[in-house]
Amino acid sequence: MADQTHVLFVEDDDVIREATQLALERDGFAVTAMPDGLSGLEAFRADRPDIALLDVMVPGLDGVSLCRRIRDESTVPVIMLSARADSIDVVLGLEAGADDYVTKPFDGAVLVARIRAVLRRFGHAGGADRGEESADATAGGVLSFGELEIDTEGMEVRKAGQPVALTPTEMRLLLEFSSAPGTVLSRDKLLERVWDYGWGGDTRVVDVHVQRLRTKIGQDRIETVRGFGYKLKA
Repeated sequence: MADQTHVLFVEDDDVIREATQLALERDGFAVTAMPDGLSGLEAFRADRPDIALLDVMVPGLDGVSLCRRIRDESTVPVIMLSARADSIDVVLGLEAGADDYVTKPFDGAVLVARIRAVLRRFGHAGGADRGEESADATAGGVLSFGELEIDTEGMEVRKAGQPVALTPTEMRLLLEFSSAPGTVLSRDKLLERVWDYGWGGDTRVVDVHVQRLRTKIGQDRIETVRGFGYKLKA
């Protein structure tokens, strides 16, 4: 297991859990599969997986609450699984700190592609070098935007001299904005650059992460340009 990417998979449906575990293992992942949120939290704390795959509707401790608990302790990537793409569950999961979501029922190949895309962003095994992907964004030392300072080499952010804790996805999003301050970046472009989507994706992922980033660096630092996207105020 030490040489494999370790996935924590929490799903209460026995058929889906077993079939998905087998599919992921065939693709080279090590999988710990749990039927409820409480056992999932215990497994997370015991095993410290590389990524967590959480169904929204699980007993004991629902997926959104489990995501919050994980996010309180770790920046490990989290993907939520939701049976209702138009449900508030998607937004709640993202607001809880999830990095992405997949709608059920899902194709196994699509799920693996999304897992690997998230892992590439986080620099885990099975993905491209994050350094190559973000070379332009992370060059240049410390960038300053008013009271906001971004150390693009140390990957640290400070606001008014105080450290700001960002998840890796939030950091990548901020690096994209800071690499072109004042330039409007469309949601599709951010999905491509930050989420590594080579296909169309749900722009709610971008909107929720932008809002989470605003709460940490200042609501007025990232401006919405209606009909076009977002830009970082220089």
